[in-house]
This record gives sequence, structure tokens and C-alpha cells, in this order.
Amino acid sequence: MKIIPSIFAYLVFVVLLAIMPIAAQHNGYADWLVANFWLIFFFLSGLTFLVLISILIVQQKNEDYYVQGFLAATTVKILACLVFIVVFLMKNKVNKYVFLADFFYIYLLNMVFEVYVLLRNLRHKNLR
Repeated sequence: MKIIPSIFAYLVFVVLLAIMPIAAQHNGYADWLVANFWLIFFFLSGLTFLVLISILIVQQKNEDYYVQGFLAATTVKILACLVFIVVFLMKNKVNKYVFLADFFYIYLLNMVFEVYVLLRNLRHKNLR
């Protein structure tokens, strides 16, 4: 898969992912979002973007290491998220249930997109 179409697909995905929180803020459900929701959103979105770019670059350089690159990038993402959670919760007083819902909304949907890209790339590899 080429990098430019993947970047475009990811940007469309991020815009679609941001629609629900924006709608919640403007329709009186701002209490469903933690105070620094957009910090969490852009941190996880940026991290997912870096994972996406890194696995696509690994695939272009050497396809044999594609799955290992994906697993390594995902491991780094999980560790970075854990560090982010610890620092965020130490600095901010938030409702833990709202934080968990917001965090997992962003994290799990980004993970679904990563797996989608992985499966799409592996499917193209198998068709050759």
C-alpha cells in the first residue's frame, strides 16, 4: 500500500472520530468529556499516525519485517499510553469513569483502524 492514500484515509478517520465529541460539546453533554479531552485525542491520534507511518515504511523497506514492525510499534504505543495515563491523572483531577470512557473511545477506535490497515496490507500481499 502506498503511504499517501493511507495518510489520507487516516485523516478522514480522525475527522470522523472527532465528530461525536464535538457534537457532545455543542449539544450540552460536555460533562461526558474530561477537561483536557482534546489533549488525549490529539496525543493518541498522533501516536496512531506515527505507528501507521512506521509500519508502512517498514513494509516498503522489507516486507519480511512488516508484522514484527507492527507488533513493535503497537507495543511502543501501549507503553506510551500507559505513561501518558499516569502523567495525565497525576496532573489532572478527573472523574475516573468519564476518563476511562473517553480514553477507550479514542484508543480502541484507533486500534481498530490500525488492525484494518494491517489486514488490508496483508490481503494485498496474499493476492500477489
